[in-house]
Amino acid sequence: MSPFMTPPLSQYCLCVNALMSFLSAVLDIQADICNFSFMNRLINRYILKEIALAFAMIVFILTFVLLMGKILQLMDLMINKGISFTTIAQMTLFLMPSFLIFSIPISLLIAILIGLGRLSGDNEITILKMSGVSLYQIAFPVACAALAASLLTAATTFFLVPYGNIATRNLLFDMAKQKATIGIREKVFIDDFRGILLYAEKIPVHGDFLEGVLISDNRILREPNTIFARRAYLISDIDTQAVTLRLEDGSTHTVDAGLKNYRKMDFRLYDIRLDLAESLTTDLKTGEKSSMDMTVTELTAKLRSHGINDQTYREMLLVLNKKLTVPLSCLIFAFIGVPFGIRAHRAVRSRGFAIGVLLILIYYLLSLSGEALAETGRLSPAIGAWAPNGIFAIAGILFFYFAAREQSPWVRRNPVSTYVSLPDEIGKKLKGPS
Repeated sequence: MSPFMTPPLSQYCLCVNALMSFLSAVLDIQADICNFSFMNRLINRYILKEIALAFAMIVFILTFVLLMGKILQLMDLMINKGISFTTIAQMTLFLMPSFLIFSIPISLLIAILIGLGRLSGDNEITILKMSGVSLYQIAFPVACAALAASLLTAATTFFLVPYGNIATRNLLFDMAKQKATIGIREKVFIDDFRGILLYAEKIPVHGDFLEGVLISDNRILREPNTIFARRAYLISDIDTQAVTLRLEDGSTHTVDAGLKNYRKMDFRLYDIRLDLAESLTTDLKTGEKSSMDMTVTELTAKLRSHGINDQTYREMLLVLNKKLTVPLSCLIFAFIGVPFGIRAHRAVRSRGFAIGVLLILIYYLLSLSGEALAETGRLSPAIGAWAPNGIFAIAGILFFYFAAREQSPWVRRNPVSTYVSLPDEIGKKLKGPS
């Protein structure tokens, strides 16, 4: 070993060399299997283009549909609450990763079914098979597309979703603070804050403070307070997500419910925490990060720490496993999408879309059932999160294997003949008698 190379560095170099050798071997194997000629590259690009065009269109439409409900709420904020269009656009951008983790796998499956279905419907798959191209070669570009979608989903799940959730919460706080500042006008009673009626005699042009402040505090029904102050400031705390109205040189006046007791208190400084839920949105959250706001590293560290109850532990473990299973669903959808997509039929797009929706409904029904059982403690969080992927992976591998051999896993005509294709049988049953 070189004297200039420390043991950790030498081990790192050995790992890099081993990884490069492994990648070289994989590429050599792929070249031997697929005979990676110009024609193979042309076929791969053609299939990739067919899938990519459908994928881009579907992911755009599906993400827009999923965002529609939030967009309508944000438009209401812009119209009725005076929030700027730039802020609304930022909010939409921050919300998008939470929907992309669903729209990317779904769009990939439907794109595979539509893309390969179009090729099969035009007999292009049949021509490729007659030319000596196997199903494994046809599936290679699909696997590349699934791997790219899986990596994109992983990056979105591990990094963009936690960042987007935290950025959304901070932006909500900024919007609420902006609404509180913009909504206060001099010589006008403001009731945007829950339980508080605010009046300011004068507001300077720069708007840094209020003068001649009158406040009716009705948060305690039996002891309403009337507060007078010479000056007031709005103070925000990004960590606690709170906006405080700090009063200077004033007095509080309290009368009990029976109108028998009266109290007066003079103060130099007096803080009132404003509840911004009424003024902007009920989605504004406070406190520490939720499980969905954490990265995989943060969740792992939190699970290893002590002092969390069983319910929280199960919830965090379930979220951690879901973050790992979502990216892998892209690869699993590719396995199950290829055998269903290569079947020749008419009405390609509508049929491929219908099969895709059916498979997705089954997958997410299993996923929701597993989550519900895991949350109640009837099932391990790991099993609840991984069971849908495991079931679909086994089914996908079986469908792919029998489709490659043009056999069916359950129907056999005679001991010598080959199995008929399972997707063809399901398609005929869906189509009904002619």
